[in-house]
Amino acid sequence: MAHCVHPGESQPSHANKTSPSSPTMVSDGLYKLCTGKKSVSALLAENPTLSPGDAWKQLYGSYVPSSKSAARSDGDSEERSIGADELQRAAECGNWGPSQPNELFLKIYHDVLGPVEHDISAAVVSPSLMGSCGVVPLTIISVVPDIMRHMSNMIVRAEKEVYLATNYWQSSVASSYITNAMKELSARAGRRGERIVMKIIYDRGSLKQLLEPHYIVSEKEYLGDAVNIPKPEEIPNINLQVMNYHKPMLGTYHCKYMVVDRKYAVLQSNNIQDNDNMEMMIQLEGPIVDSLYDMALISWHKALEPPLPSYNSPAARGGIGSFGETSHHEMFHQAGIQANAISEAQANSSSQLEAVDARAIHSKHLIPGENNGLLEGQRLANLSNDASYDPSPARNAIEHAIDAPHLPPLDDVNIKGASSGLNNEQERFGRAPVTNAYLCSGSSSLPSSIISQPPQGKPLLEHLSTDSHYDIDIAGEVARVQQSVSPNDNLTRLEATVAHLNHTKNKDFPPSIKEIPAGDEFTPYIPHAVHEPFPIAMVNRPPYGTPNNNDVFTPQNEAWLAGLRYAKKNVYIQSPTLNAEPILKEILNACERGVDVFAFICIGYNDAGELLPMQGGTNEMIAHALHQSLSPEGLKHLHYHFYAGADQTRPILAKAKKRSCHVKLMIIDEEIGIQGNGNQDSQSWYHSQEINVMLQSKEVCGNWIDGLRRCQRTGIYGKVDDDGVWRDAEGKEVEGAIGTDPGKFSWFKGIAGAVRRWKLEDVQVYLAQLKAALLDRKNHGHYVVGVVYGQKPLHSDY
Repeated sequence: MAHCVHPGESQPSHANKTSPSSPTMVSDGLYKLCTGKKSVSALLAENPTLSPGDAWKQLYGSYVPSSKSAARSDGDSEERSIGADELQRAAECGNWGPSQPNELFLKIYHDVLGPVEHDISAAVVSPSLMGSCGVVPLTIISVVPDIMRHMSNMIVRAEKEVYLATNYWQSSVASSYITNAMKELSARAGRRGERIVMKIIYDRGSLKQLLEPHYIVSEKEYLGDAVNIPKPEEIPNINLQVMNYHKPMLGTYHCKYMVVDRKYAVLQSNNIQDNDNMEMMIQLEGPIVDSLYDMALISWHKALEPPLPSYNSPAARGGIGSFGETSHHEMFHQAGIQANAISEAQANSSSQLEAVDARAIHSKHLIPGENNGLLEGQRLANLSNDASYDPSPARNAIEHAIDAPHLPPLDDVNIKGASSGLNNEQERFGRAPVTNAYLCSGSSSLPSSIISQPPQGKPLLEHLSTDSHYDIDIAGEVARVQQSVSPNDNLTRLEATVAHLNHTKNKDFPPSIKEIPAGDEFTPYIPHAVHEPFPIAMVNRPPYGTPNNNDVFTPQNEAWLAGLRYAKKNVYIQSPTLNAEPILKEILNACERGVDVFAFICIGYNDAGELLPMQGGTNEMIAHALHQSLSPEGLKHLHYHFYAGADQTRPILAKAKKRSCHVKLMIIDEEIGIQGNGNQDSQSWYHSQEINVMLQSKEVCGNWIDGLRRCQRTGIYGKVDDDGVWRDAEGKEVEGAIGTDPGKFSWFKGIAGAVRRWKLEDVQVYLAQLKAALLDRKNHGHYVVGVVYGQKPLHSDY
């Protein structure tokens, strides 16, 4: 009897399982699927007219789990002993490239395979593509417009296709970057005599999804004011298809990613809407892009009309594009940045289109050969050993520090100087030396001189939604954005940074710091020096619509739990919310083992939603509970901070919408990173579809840690007291905070808060949708019975 179904089409069968007493070996059945060549994307390459849903059923519909398959850990905090043979078996279930996974990565990956052993659909990707490899040429930790700028640059550089996924699409300044880029892409494709295929998938809850979770959005609907995608006549050379996906009731499509030409992918934390959030995105290249492409097809589920042109062009055969650009190497040298900045300024002349199109055509032949996805990365990485190649001082520092202790002794940490980001004023209130030592252990791949004194050639005009300035490569984008947060004839560094943080929201909102110390300069775009492909695994979760918290046994959740369970030194967690019960148990256990846990959380984030039944409670409630639950010794290892913006000296309640943080990240022992869509709250743990990657790279994680130090003042000003409550030097709590005890009727506050977010026009739309759905079902002889949910999701800032 068929056990497995397509992800999201029926309730997963892995809920309510008991906890295993010991790890289990990967079964022969799952081992065969992971080590084989079959995948949904490979089957569609043979028959592009086949729907991904049907392809999934053909491949995995008859899968029967092993009787010894592991079940959910549900926060089982006892560290498990995994034998060498079990780790070897797990290692063979991935295609890791030239850099093999270490023991920590394999322990986590072993546990991640447990849910897939029990239910293939939990993977939300073909098993043969779960474990892969790739490179990360760029990370962005900044406000929404900076991420939209990069997405728009990727879109206009597309040669064949774009697949864009977001949870919530709202007509906004943010969406204008995308729609402007679509128009520009269409114009460029027309000049080449080509047509682009583009797919957009989002979750704008509709009553139609009571009947069909995946439905193709009509042109009339997506042209409306709420979404405002370009009209067909505005993008004549783009063949566009739009899907709205939600699994009733609570199975939100919470995904945010984009795949371009099956060569480049980005995975991010932000939706396409305007807000005050600090967000995070990474760009992925190499074979891992095939994994994201496969996942994207599975999420689409229906037949693609027309098919994506790259259906027979795997990323593993396409090379690693960004590292093939000379400009990417030159970016890490002062002279190279200077020359590149000047060339990028020139690129925005009247000849820009010709220059970009010429590059696009040339790139098709840049890295020929079936296996160059790996070989090119190895070749470029070898440049660091070439006598003619002068690596940056930062890169040398990283290479020499790889085997160093994870933190220097506290007596040796200079918390007064710029190296730790503390000036004299901040030192008086600096009460988190362990946290700041951790943040100072990171390294930027860019020389400090480039960050502090960017090239002063021809000014690079800011790329805006109202005034587009596209770049031809990552180096150009980095130069343009870094210049926008640097001092100029009119603005100091602080003033430029504040203006950047305020962007479309909070015009003229003032800073509370007096200056940005040397070494703390904001670096929105974080380029990574050329490196070999490293191990990367997909750690996702499927959507689960039933209103209970049973569906906890998923690859995403197991990755997070295992990261805390197997960490030896430290775990860094940044999330807008933190209240899912299983991870709270593992945090406590890790602290009691002596592992430092750094939790950077946003105070007041979605308080109204988190007060609802089964949602876990507010961040303030959880911070207090964690601190009350630890022994005196364990308490020394919990470093809980509320987010403070890069220009602020105190946390600001998220409800104020001035400085909030929406980054979703875990770093384990400074070498394993888990990044993507999932929050550390009940909705992401139990219901929403989430896409995340787990990677192994000390260099990239080190760059992330440095970028996290620069983009916020959380480490300096956000530390809570030993009771889990944040107070300033005068003993005052965060203004407007709900407190650690919201009262007996907190659930009513949650419902009232949710209702207050609804607008009259939303209610009118919902009633119209309900009427149409009821009439439609009546005409077919039966009626709809369900819950009305509408265009604005319950947690609209997910």
